[in-house]
Amino acid sequence: MPSRRYVQGWGALSLAVGAVLVTTAAAQDPAPGRAAVAAARGPALLTVGTCSVTGGLCRVPRTTVTLDAPASVELPGVATGPVDLALRTPGRLTDVTVTDRRGRRIAGRAGGDGTRWTSEVPLPAGGAYTARLVLEEDRPGGVRRRILRLAVRTAKAPVGERLTVAFGPGEGAPGRTYGVGQPVTAQLSHPVPAAEPGARRIVERALEVRSEPRAEGAWHWVDADTLHYRPRVYWPSGATVRVRSGLDGARVTDRLHGGRSRPLTFTTGSRVEAVTDVAAHEMRVYRDGRLLRVIPVTTGKPGFRTRVGTKVVLGKESMVRMRGDSIGIARGSREFYDLKVRWATRVTWSGEYLHAAPWSLDAQGSEDVSHGCTGMSTEAARWLFRTVREGDLVRVVHGYGEPMTPFGNGYGDWNLGWPEWLRGSALGVRPARPGSAGSPLRPAL
Repeated sequence: MPSRRYVQGWGALSLAVGAVLVTTAAAQDPAPGRAAVAAARGPALLTVGTCSVTGGLCRVPRTTVTLDAPASVELPGVATGPVDLALRTPGRLTDVTVTDRRGRRIAGRAGGDGTRWTSEVPLPAGGAYTARLVLEEDRPGGVRRRILRLAVRTAKAPVGERLTVAFGPGEGAPGRTYGVGQPVTAQLSHPVPAAEPGARRIVERALEVRSEPRAEGAWHWVDADTLHYRPRVYWPSGATVRVRSGLDGARVTDRLHGGRSRPLTFTTGSRVEAVTDVAAHEMRVYRDGRLLRVIPVTTGKPGFRTRVGTKVVLGKESMVRMRGDSIGIARGSREFYDLKVRWATRVTWSGEYLHAAPWSLDAQGSEDVSHGCTGMSTEAARWLFRTVREGDLVRVVHGYGEPMTPFGNGYGDWNLGWPEWLRGSALGVRPARPGSAGSPLRPAL
């Protein structure tokens, strides 16, 4: 992650740079004859161009701007990469600061010889930016210092397809509280295939996640139009999580530009975990590490073993009808069932629940007799139903079933180790900066 203290969380955006208005401001010099000295310096010339891609070569033609008088410039074509400023007269740029209309700094890097500055990312369309350049020139009698200001506007994005994002959980529902295991989901309106890694990087850099307290986290591409974000080790209890897209106006591909997306804010509650030990036939429920209750349970019998691993509560239903044919058991077979079940806490989309099972009381605590769900007494199921919320953690240990899959059947995200999770990012693996917020791959605003 870059060490510069620049804001870039909203930034991997690619756009045409439009008219550039130029003004200058000479450094204060109380000595007489200032106008004559300024004239002796000659005009300061700067060329403005764009780079083909982030980190790539900056292309020509470039436009030269005179910084000693108001001027304007329009760059040809659609900018596909960062903006590049290069000094064309003797001297050196000792400081370059570029800010947007809200005063946020744009990340950039200076050339080693002091004659060039390149933004870390492209500039969004329809924006207004101000560059403050400090120019030092060697003159008879010593070093002369000038402060130059460059006002930049970027053209609006062309009309065409817009890439928007629907965030989850509970798209746009402010103030709702979830468990510490709840991943953030991003559903794209158009697919961005793995064969377009540059486009994926643009999208991923533009999706910002901030939490307070801070938590190290990263995005993972589930498929061409779905990303998940999770912290390295769960969310902190009592955290506020804010998610937004900076894609509006971004050039993602030749045919696809970013559009506006609704942000998401949610909070997390206490760290609640329900840990089912299949071998011991019991479930232990913890809140913030403190044991609340031990519940005798029964889990999946041979042929219907309960999946092992970490799951996340998807929802709760006080009454749900369960039928054997929903999991492939034929009607009329000995294993078929059709039951109304109370106090059901769902952990997979395929129908695995933690629920009341009064018909198996004799087996609870001693034998596995279910078709994959975790059964318990009606009183215990009602207590669990009222204790957990969406996003809370459910772990199955010492079992015999197949591992919980990371994606596609609920939120199995936590079954991937952190290095494996980072391999699903388009940005590559980078070490986190101590004290950083949000993703270790990109600083937040």
